Amino acid sequence: MAQQLLMPKATAVWLVDNTALSFDQIANFCKLHPLEVKAIADGEAAQGIKGLDPIATGQLSRDEIARGEADVNYKLKLLEPKVRVPESKRRGPRYTPVSKRQDRPNAILWLVRNHAELKDAQISRLVGTTKSTIEQIRERTHWNSANLTPMDPVTLGLCSQIDLDLEVERASKGRPLPTAAELGASLQPASETENLGFSYRPEREEEKEIDADAVFAKLSSLKSNRRDEEDEDDRF
Repeated sequence: MAQQLLMPKATAVWLVDNTALSFDQIANFCKLHPLEVKAIADGEAAQGIKGLDPIATGQLSRDEIARGEADVNYKLKLLEPKVRVPESKRRGPRYTPVSKRQDRPNAILWLVRNHAELKDAQISRLVGTTKSTIEQIRERTHWNSANLTPMDPVTLGLCSQIDLDLEVERASKGRPLPTAAELGASLQPASETENLGFSYRPEREEEKEIDADAVFAKLSSLKSNRRDEEDEDDRF
């Protein structure tokens, strides 16, 4: 693994401010363009970036800086790191313990039935199987298809719930929303949803007129009774 400089721009800012190195030397060391280093020196670039001391981080020595300042053509070299970080291994197919390998077909059948949106590569990552095995279970040509039972791979310990949710979320991105026909839902008429215990019958115009006449007749009778009472009071 090639050694890389930490925070190149911040290191370039520190070297511009604290050394007499040329722009080309700083640019070569920090993997930047010489014009970008010149812009940093002029205050036109990297404004607000705090300089990072490469001596304090163990990436450059004072003797190396002195050699560069003495010779314009000298190229600075990174110091060997004191601690070697092991390279991350390339992630391959998920390893499945021997004791649980017999459960993989059941887990594949569960994924195929409950998460049809998952691709074969995603199922392979989850349970550590091959594409041919997934196709055989999907097409029911597997040698043990008659005895397979769908089982949750999380319950079987073949993958974690987080991994399963992540793969389902990835497979669902960009997928159109299900239609009402796919969900089996349909709008029902209001007469079915509103379970009213009576039927509404609009009143006829004649009934409205009769009711209005009756109301006015009652009011007029009340007024006449009130006048009769006032006349009797005046007599006494």
